[in-house]
Amino acid sequence: MFEKLLKEAKRYVERSYSPYSRFRVVALLFGKNGTVAGVNVENASYGLTICAERCAVFRAVAEGKKDFKGIFIYSPDGMPYPCGACRQVLREFFPENFEVIVTNGENTTTFTLGELLPHTFTLK
Repeated sequence: MFEKLLKEAKRYVERSYSPYSRFRVVALLFGKNGTVAGVNVENASYGLTICAERCAVFRAVAEGKKDFKGIFIYSPDGMPYPCGACRQVLREFFPENFEVIVTNGENTTTFTLGELLPHTFTLK
C-alpha cells in the first residue's frame, strides 16, 4: 500500500502552488472510496493559504466521500507534519484511531490522529 500511495503522491506534487515556502505537499485520503488528493495552495497573504490536508478533506466533503482509513502526507522537500489547524480539521471528520502517515519518500512516521491531537475538541 505504501508504495502505491507514494507513487500516486509523486504524480500530484507538481500541482502544489508553493512559490513562497517552496515546500510542496500532497495529502491523499485513502480507504474504501479509493483516494482523494489535495495539495497545498499558497497565497501572498499567508492567512489565505490552504494546506494539502485541508484541501483533501474539503474535496472529499464536496464529493460526498466519507469512508477513509487514513491520510498519506508527502513532500519531497522535508517531513510534512500536519499543522494544528489541519489536525483539528481532520479530527472534525475522523476518529482518534485514524491513521496519519507522514513521509518525504525516505523517512516515514505513522501516527494515529489521537496521538497527534490529544484531548481534542469535538462534538462527538
